Amino acid sequence: MLTDGALRMLVLLHFHTLGFSPVQLAYLFVLYEIAGMVTNLSAGWLAARFGLTSTLYAGLGLQVAALVALAFLDPGWAVGASVAYVMAVQGASGVAKDLAKMSSKSAVKLLAPKEDGGLFRWVAVLTGSKNAVKGVGFLLGAALLAGVGFTGAVLGMAAVLAAILVAVLVAMPPGLPRGRKGAKFSEVFSKSANVNWLSAARVVLFGARDVWFVVGIPIYFYAVLSDGTEAGNRTAFFLIGSFMALWIILYGAVQAAAPRLLGAATRPEADLIRAARLWAWALLGVPAALTLAALAAGGPAPWLTATLVAGLLAFGALFAVNSALHSYLILAFSRAERVTMDVGFYYMANAAGRLIGTLLSGLTYQAGGLPLMLGTATAMLALSALAAGRLRPEQPETATA
Repeated sequence: MLTDGALRMLVLLHFHTLGFSPVQLAYLFVLYEIAGMVTNLSAGWLAARFGLTSTLYAGLGLQVAALVALAFLDPGWAVGASVAYVMAVQGASGVAKDLAKMSSKSAVKLLAPKEDGGLFRWVAVLTGSKNAVKGVGFLLGAALLAGVGFTGAVLGMAAVLAAILVAVLVAMPPGLPRGRKGAKFSEVFSKSANVNWLSAARVVLFGARDVWFVVGIPIYFYAVLSDGTEAGNRTAFFLIGSFMALWIILYGAVQAAAPRLLGAATRPEADLIRAARLWAWALLGVPAALTLAALAAGGPAPWLTATLVAGLLAFGALFAVNSALHSYLILAFSRAERVTMDVGFYYMANAAGRLIGTLLSGLTYQAGGLPLMLGTATAMLALSALAAGRLRPEQPETATA
């Protein structure tokens, strides 16, 4: 996750300085998100068929290869060739990240204690720490770009990740499922209404985040922070990377603390389902208020920038609680024998939301600036809240099939 966050910031800022438009920058991440959809849909079946450790090793190894490949990018290539190459490498990186993530999340369902909210607690700790590390990666990516340049950054990360892969291969303890030969790909598609509605809520929840997160806000901040000189660019890279890192770290910290904030250890599943609906509506208020602020400002302004920073940090905290509830509920709704498939399907929906958000981030910012971008996020969150409203407590006799 450290290299995944760093790579995203490296690519975004490096290609923006090369003159890429917001829409072209969004295209760089399209294959990454498409690969995430395909990977998550099939990774659950692959883990059920070949075992969780196999998909984890494959994810780490593929990320090393993607980083090395990116070092061979030639600045002299035409724009079309550069976009195609980076899209392909980002696609491989997306496959790598989702293989590792699906493997880790599924293992929690099998290994976490069931009493006293143990499942929610361990899901929150894993997810929160994962996102905090990714946030550090955003800062690392911006710092490496300013310090050692694009090629040195990706090669350095590849070397460190290769060492981690070797350590994991040597130290992995036994006990995770080895897979079953009879697993069918058709089993990936869930028959549980709760899993399907939760996945639908996840699509628009993450789409609403990435509408502003991927392209629009970083480019807005670059426009107001950089004076166009090399020194100004370095300063802007550091400040943007610091903000994105702070946002993700805050998101991860709140996610990890969500079980305690919600009192999950003493609350039944039905209460947590109701909480998912209420927190979804609470989140919607933040981009709605920011949309009004952007309309009132009419363009870049110091007070608007300060409002965006404060508002998006508040968004991150509320978003973290929503995401933590979703991450717990998908495991609560899944049975142990098909957990990798339900988790894979759910994260396929997650990737679909990121894909939609990525495309809309460049398009809405280029077409209508901050107001259209933030208004689109607001509308998507309304859809997420409506989908969460369809969740119902699972009955023992009608548990996920």
